[in-house]
Amino acid sequence: MSQKQLKEAFISNLNGTSLLEISAGLSLAPLCLLCRGLLLILYYLHHGKPVSSRKYSLLLDFLVLVSPLLFSCTVLSPIIFFMPVILAAFCAGIFSKIYSQRKREARAPLGEIVKEFHKTYLDPEYIPAITVFRVYVNVLTSISILAVDFPQYPRRYAKAETYGTGVMDLGVGAFIFGNALVCPEVRQKSYMPQPRFSNLARQAFSVWPLISLGVGRLLSVKSIEYHEHTSEYGVHWNFFFTLAFVRLAASLLLAVFPKHKAWLVGLALAVVYQLLLSTTSLKVFILHGSDGRDSRLGFLNANREGLLSLLGYLAIYLASVQVGLWLLQRRASVRGWLEGLRGLARAVLVLFVLLQLCQACTEPVSRRVANLPFCTWVLAHCLLLLGLFVLTDLTLVFTKLLVKGSSVPCCWKVVQPPDASKKHGLEAVSVGREDKLPQLCLISAINKNQLLFFLLANVMTGAVNILVDTIHSKAAFTLCILHLYMFFNCLIMYILHARNIVLKFW
Repeated sequence: MSQKQLKEAFISNLNGTSLLEISAGLSLAPLCLLCRGLLLILYYLHHGKPVSSRKYSLLLDFLVLVSPLLFSCTVLSPIIFFMPVILAAFCAGIFSKIYSQRKREARAPLGEIVKEFHKTYLDPEYIPAITVFRVYVNVLTSISILAVDFPQYPRRYAKAETYGTGVMDLGVGAFIFGNALVCPEVRQKSYMPQPRFSNLARQAFSVWPLISLGVGRLLSVKSIEYHEHTSEYGVHWNFFFTLAFVRLAASLLLAVFPKHKAWLVGLALAVVYQLLLSTTSLKVFILHGSDGRDSRLGFLNANREGLLSLLGYLAIYLASVQVGLWLLQRRASVRGWLEGLRGLARAVLVLFVLLQLCQACTEPVSRRVANLPFCTWVLAHCLLLLGLFVLTDLTLVFTKLLVKGSSVPCCWKVVQPPDASKKHGLEAVSVGREDKLPQLCLISAINKNQLLFFLLANVMTGAVNILVDTIHSKAAFTLCILHLYMFFNCLIMYILHARNIVLKFW
């Protein structure tokens, strides 16, 4: 077999992993974020100021936010269920140290601190969990698209061939979910009337980079005979095209139907699509082609997975728009967000129950056809991850109350109560030194240039695969390559962020 055929076989005919293992893996990112925040608060407690060195700030962010995820999906994957326990114990140890070493004048009884915490007001204009979710999906995807070509990346984490729940299968759906959370329909203020098709025009202009990247990827892959998994999207299709067309189609539907009914439109679309899969020959066509022998003749036949799975991804996007609208409801206090967190927990529980029912009544999860169980699975895990990020943010807010004046980048800012602001004729303003002492943050850096980050990851993945025999690499070499790859990408984002450069002109 040629090197191209070997690599294609290496990522083909896989069956995914268990829902429990994926859930355990999802808890790592919030725990890494919590660990980073607690370390920064502890540093402030000891030094009376935040980390001022940009070099050390980047190093801390990379070692705590990125490196554990690299290890967990490679050499530490056999103990993945112990990783959350280890990280949680480490965070508990840091919190205990912070609590015991507070300044004497700040030592209020725990009951009073909890009451103050519940009454705390948060910046209603910024929800850090949304930013962190989108950035971490990008980071995890960037790690996986290169790591999957190395033997240290478990085959069960790679994309399943037909049925199954691989980590990379979830990543595709999570990308759709994250895009919907910040789409124009969500960000548009309800009290500002807009022409019905204005968002469609805005999306039509904003997706041309995705289409350009899709065309560029297609031409480059075909020209250098780069290895590809044909049954993933088809011969000519790729995820850039999927993301572009889903955004356009969703904007068209939301121009026709009320956006606060987006979840109903998504549900109807997913159910109708599943009925077609179950009662017609559509599923056989997607999986085996028009002749039943995996024919790829003709554009539709050649790209049947990518084209027909658009219906499932569109359903996910529409449901995610509803989630975005719900998140942006004004919850100004911690008490309001605790109630919101309970709502997220109930939604996750309902979706997991529906997932079991869907699989029992229809078929297993299939990213390849984007069936109803796949849509339900993606939404359940995305809401779970989002809820964990909200919980992390609230935990850091509580810890910041213990150490007055401390700050954590990409975390909620404590603001004055609305009544106090009105007395002075002002909007809610930050309390403490968070605005006076801005800190550079890797999450903010990646968030500013997310598409560039993903594009660089794709280009570097291709370069590494061309230059390195990834299939026969040893563990130490693999870890070195993956760390250099991610650090170089993060460093570029960090430099651009430090110079306030955003490479976006559409």
